Amino acid sequence: MRFTGKNLRSCAAVAAALLFNVSAAFAYVAPGTTSDEANLSNHNTYTNRDGNTVHAPARSLSGKAPEGATARCRDGTYSFSRHRSGTCSRHGGVADWL
Repeated sequence: MRFTGKNLRSCAAVAAALLFNVSAAFAYVAPGTTSDEANLSNHNTYTNRDGNTVHAPARSLSGKAPEGATARCRDGTYSFSRHRSGTCSRHGGVADWL
């Protein structure tokens, strides 16, 4: 099959959609997330003030500080915040900086 005109544009659109979907599927691997996801109580993320995807505060299922955590909150969750301001603000404040 020869790709010209409309066919070429359709193929380009399909390729772009596939690339977007593959990127979206791996969004949790963005900076600020951890490699030991199975050790965490949730796999939620948020976008910080810099526009970066960051893992939302989560509890450690093993009891150990998760890789990439920056603080332990007073409610026992671990924060992956990139900035001190606001860290653990909805989790009782910071208990310990890691």
